[in-house]
Amino acid sequence: MDQNPLVAAPVVPPGVVETLRALCEGRPIVFFDLETTGTERTIDRIVEIAALAVPPEGPPRVFDRRVNPGVRIPSEATAIHGISDADVQDAPSFRQIIPELLAFLGDADLAGYNIRGFDVPLLQKEFERADAVFPMQKRRLVDMQTIFFKKEPRDLRAALRFFAGRDHEGAHAALADVVAAAEVLAGQLRRYPDLPRTMDGLHEFSSPAEGRWVDPDKRFFWRDGEAVFAFGKLKGKSLALVAEMKPDYLDWMVRGDFPEPAREIVRNAQRGVFPKKKP
Repeated sequence: MDQNPLVAAPVVPPGVVETLRALCEGRPIVFFDLETTGTERTIDRIVEIAALAVPPEGPPRVFDRRVNPGVRIPSEATAIHGISDADVQDAPSFRQIIPELLAFLGDADLAGYNIRGFDVPLLQKEFERADAVFPMQKRRLVDMQTIFFKKEPRDLRAALRFFAGRDHEGAHAALADVVAAAEVLAGQLRRYPDLPRTMDGLHEFSSPAEGRWVDPDKRFFWRDGEAVFAFGKLKGKSLALVAEMKPDYLDWMVRGDFPEPAREIVRNAQRGVFPKKKP
């Protein structure tokens, strides 16, 4: 079922609205987020865009729209945001929503979590595919992820202070660092009772949560259970398709200066053996 892109704003605590309104300086701040077919900014597509506009005066406004990306939504993406091909089969294309999206954004400044690294570049790419331009001149960007990381560092010193309650006096001295790391793990085990209490369990828990990459050097990623190129002119193409249509590209990789795990994957592909993602 199609959605009305301009809907009543969700409940936003009054104190939040007033704090943000003080930043407006004569024009709105628009907080926005994208749900997409994946995390590759140059090849993935938008399947949903939501935005909350906080104006200098008046109530907040909302834009919420699902988009038919024109390509299949990988199962890995659906598992994260819950949007399937069936959910967007009757939705408009991104090209079709451009006029109302631009009207909603106007000259607003933009804010969001990781918008510098992901949402803004991907949004610009979608405009480019539609032969349109997303105007960024004079727009200011506020990225809450950057603020979070700057104010709450994620290094060993910060972890030791958080989990062990002391400062890291010997930072970057090897022995002091390993002692600090041991204290951090002990502190994590005390703080989080649901953490596994075995090395097998901790090994599994501390592996990348999404299991996104096929190889440790990130030359291939999983998409619908298939290994897909993550670099170069064939980025986004499946390894199986390239093996069938462009076997010379695999020859080039085997001869090239690529990490051995990636070359092993390619050599196996040349023999018709492809990686399989664990359930």
